[in-house]
Amino acid sequence: MNIPLSPIEQLRLDLSELDWVTDPSRIQRLSQDFSWFSPVLTRQLEGKVADAVVRPRTEEDIRRVVSACARLKVPLTIRGSGTGNYGQTTPLAGGVVLDMTGYNQLLWVRPGVARAQAGIRLHEIEKAAQPQGQELRCMPSTFRSATLGGLFGGGFGGVGSINYGPLAARGNVVGLKAMSIETEPQVAELRGAEALHMHHLWGTNGLVLELEIALAPAQPWLETLSVFDDFDAALAFADALARAPGLAKREVAFLASPVPDHLTQLAQHLPKGCHAVLSLVAEAGEEELNALVAAHGGRVSYRRTAEEVAKSHRTLMEFTWNHTTLHALRVDKSLTYLQTTFTPGEYVRQITELSRRYEGEVLMHAEFLRNLDGQLNCSALQLVRFTTEERLQQIIDEHRAYGVRINNPHTFIVEDGKAGGELPAASLAMKARFDPLSLLNPGKLRGWPAPEAVR
Repeated sequence: MNIPLSPIEQLRLDLSELDWVTDPSRIQRLSQDFSWFSPVLTRQLEGKVADAVVRPRTEEDIRRVVSACARLKVPLTIRGSGTGNYGQTTPLAGGVVLDMTGYNQLLWVRPGVARAQAGIRLHEIEKAAQPQGQELRCMPSTFRSATLGGLFGGGFGGVGSINYGPLAARGNVVGLKAMSIETEPQVAELRGAEALHMHHLWGTNGLVLELEIALAPAQPWLETLSVFDDFDAALAFADALARAPGLAKREVAFLASPVPDHLTQLAQHLPKGCHAVLSLVAEAGEEELNALVAAHGGRVSYRRTAEEVAKSHRTLMEFTWNHTTLHALRVDKSLTYLQTTFTPGEYVRQITELSRRYEGEVLMHAEFLRNLDGQLNCSALQLVRFTTEERLQQIIDEHRAYGVRINNPHTFIVEDGKAGGELPAASLAMKARFDPLSLLNPGKLRGWPAPEAVR
């Protein structure tokens, strides 16, 4: 008697010439991201794993996988390098993880814009753009490993957002090419605002093949750490530096004590108990930077020119944004984090008051950026001394009651991570258009629960 093949076995048989990952330990690893930053997600996602992982190299490879999955009703979870933090790449219903890292060609770089396949690492785009005097407008601290598609599907912005805002700010994403999940996949080009209806939705409403993004003029950036004995003086300096219109900058981060104590690789430059400001300022502005530090009673404890950074292959950018959290967790595994958006014009007061209210429990790390309207603001990635899930939720609720926005990093539901918001109708329409069978990363959108696994 012939035993019928399972859908996964049929997939592998029909597409046997593609690059399938078969080792169970590698499949498990490729079913995870950095959701272990959250003790809540660690518990909720335990045991969730793909049935198979495939690594396409060409658009035709992707089309064949998509067509076969649609025919067999097999869920698809799209993965870049897995540097996200919310379980974006963890499949809740098994199925296939589509590892896009082999689909990674840079298509072109032109004045002010570049286009590449979704699996390219952001560092490769930056490296190709710099000889032309250009660089990425914004990128996460994980830029060495993070992919372009991963930034678009699950990221926010990062280094450079102090100038250009988050990735979703108008003009940062020029367009994209996407494929529908059907037995006869359709490919479409989406431009401008329409393309953004697939942004930060974790690959739930479309499979992005290529992205066209705006670039910035490159600068030789001076990387510095400035240290202070006083919280208020350090925050005032960070704010003054971020506001200074004549000082070109790419990054300003405020690290209140005891956050710097957790950055052990920089310990010789961060006196114990200090408050620190990490910055990337154009080298031509060094004299004014030093004057501003001195005026606020601080001193520069670390300084590297762009040439020195390039030679060392070590950059302070990898101590910013959620890399700060990563370094801290390596020192103290009991920590977790929050994601807080403050109010333009009020953020200094809010940061000060919340730091004092939760002293010793919620440790302030704030990043300066422009918001979608171009206003200067702060987004915090505070460290939290975790005790219980109930206390963590209480802290989130209290922050919201205080009047700041929390994008909850302890949920795998897209809408709940957006401060409990709803998805725009246009994003839902995109879901219907590009994922009519609801096979993309099922269970991550509130209205599309995960089906039973297809094994």
